Amino acid sequence: MTKIDLYPNFYNPFLIRPTRSIPEEMAVIGAGNIGPDIAYSLRTGLPEKKLYLVDVIEEPLQKAKERLEGYAKKGVEKKKLRPELVDVILGNIIYTTDYGRLKNCGLVIEAATEDLELKKKILTEVESIVGEEAIITSNTSGMTADMIFSHLSHPGRTTITHFFAPAWRSMGVEVINWEGADKSVIDFLLWFMAQAGKAPVATRSVFSFLLNRLFETWASEAAWMLEKATSKEIDYVSEEFLGAGPFFVTGVSGGNPLTFASQTRRMAESEAYAPTRILLSIEKWAFNKPGTKVEVSPDLAEWIRMRFLGSVFSQCFDIVDRDIGTRSDLNFGSVIALAYKKGVLDLMTDLGAEKVSSIIQKFNAERPGFPHPTKPIEEYLDFPRDILADRMEGVTILTIRRPQVANALSDYTCNEILAELKKGEADPSVKGFVITGYGPRAFCAGADIGGFVATFGNHEKGQALSRGNSKVLEYIDRMTKPVVAALNGLAMGGGTELAIRCHSRVAMEKAFLQLPEITLGMIPGMGGVVIPYRKWPQAAAKFHAMIGKAEKMTMKEAVEIGIVKKTASSFLDLIDAAITEVDRLQGDIPRINEGPVEIPPFTVAEAPMAEDLPLSEEILGIIGGVINEAAKAETLAEALEIAYLAAGDISCAKDCKEGVTAFLEKRKPEFNK
Repeated sequence: MTKIDLYPNFYNPFLIRPTRSIPEEMAVIGAGNIGPDIAYSLRTGLPEKKLYLVDVIEEPLQKAKERLEGYAKKGVEKKKLRPELVDVILGNIIYTTDYGRLKNCGLVIEAATEDLELKKKILTEVESIVGEEAIITSNTSGMTADMIFSHLSHPGRTTITHFFAPAWRSMGVEVINWEGADKSVIDFLLWFMAQAGKAPVATRSVFSFLLNRLFETWASEAAWMLEKATSKEIDYVSEEFLGAGPFFVTGVSGGNPLTFASQTRRMAESEAYAPTRILLSIEKWAFNKPGTKVEVSPDLAEWIRMRFLGSVFSQCFDIVDRDIGTRSDLNFGSVIALAYKKGVLDLMTDLGAEKVSSIIQKFNAERPGFPHPTKPIEEYLDFPRDILADRMEGVTILTIRRPQVANALSDYTCNEILAELKKGEADPSVKGFVITGYGPRAFCAGADIGGFVATFGNHEKGQALSRGNSKVLEYIDRMTKPVVAALNGLAMGGGTELAIRCHSRVAMEKAFLQLPEITLGMIPGMGGVVIPYRKWPQAAAKFHAMIGKAEKMTMKEAVEIGIVKKTASSFLDLIDAAITEVDRLQGDIPRINEGPVEIPPFTVAEAPMAEDLPLSEEILGIIGGVINEAAKAETLAEALEIAYLAAGDISCAKDCKEGVTAFLEKRKPEFNK
């Protein structure tokens, strides 16, 4: 597999084996705007380390301290932060005006005002204080790395790490891979940011990088549109695609001068980027809280959509054509860093090539000079959205990268895994596969629940969804090369079904398996009511409880049953164990039992419950019938067919609609009514 030079080693940063450890002391310089948010992000991600927050003035340091205390208080109130962690997070922060205290810091992040000469002055002073091994980065939204670091004596240890607001919450951060940086530094920063709870993406050192050019281009374009639409109208229409419109975002952050400066720099690429001077005239736009209804005429709304999509799509074409970043990172980053409701390239896919071409033609007629597609639009859209494919010791490591939804399976995920498995099966240099999830939390939390809405009341659609999602699992059944699941965290629903269908499993000690579909009025639709009983019939009672009561299976239980081969305490140990399993299974892949299996019958209790949640007797009756009938089936194919047909029955059941709707509405379902 050819590696692009954006990533020195792996696309999944958790696979990196760094040449240095996380520094015991770190610093953030700049206590005015984003600096305190970066500091809080590091404290929540790496609370055991010492952190210095530096500014030349005492007042912003005091305000930063109050801000961080406010974040912690709000986190406790919203039950997103345990009270006992507050002192840990807020402790060991040194607020100081003394740069000399940074001498032992192994990482310094400069986050001062977007003033090039000021940044260069600060970085020169930092370089004179810290040790030779210290890494120095700058948080800038648009200046290139050579502009900021080339004057330093040791630029190889420097780069830009661009955080996204609010930096204490957003997973997004761009790590700029520029020609002056030592590649081990880039590797370390990708790994470090992942360890700190971020989802880093690598990008080239161009003005505004990969993701920020999407935001800045739209913010600048929106200002030009004020001659025809109001700021509130533009924001409201933007919210069809984004969490908040450009005027709300820049109004809250005071970003007008930044947008003007960044777009002025980008005029070196094209005069089309010239910003309107109104950005320097308005300190704060008129804007509404996101979600506020604004009356917009249909024609005006369509014009706003065209200008939004045209300006943003122009950047996508340019990014791909110039290899500024990967298409996967662009699509992923637009969601996790810029709050797009759907990946920007997915928007193109939904519209279709013909509609996208029409939008670009209309946009270019009004705004000539912006980038345009240089090849068929379909070619920009042909890439894996949800998975990262890396190679290690002849093994393809497939990572489900959707941490924003606990690596749940989207419409694309199963098909992308299937495509990579087929490609690897045909490649003699690939000896097997490991499937894992992105980050420390989840292997895979199941399928996107919203996708089931379209199947309500439609037997054929219910079957089709179940069969379609199962294609990758049926392919794994037939493969001649081993596939091992590396459970880096929880596996729920379809995630459990994917894991148990692999030829072997290894897991982190704190991982667990769960089939919670019954709490949603659903059935494990990818063979989950068939496969466990045929692989491990001796544990049928446990599977009855998992399917019928949503009970969890711990890794201790999974090892005792024989589901999990080995547990690990670190991710890299987990991957090593998975590769060992791939080696062990060469030429000896276990196959699923084809014949009938003897298991105790599944029965439905009176007033069934999952802890304190009443369950649907209607759905349990269907599930029980499937389990009992499928266990008697003469072949695996017949057993799976029984399950697929039942998925259609479930989609027509009233309690299925109630369960899924309740989940989407974030309320408890009311079954059996």
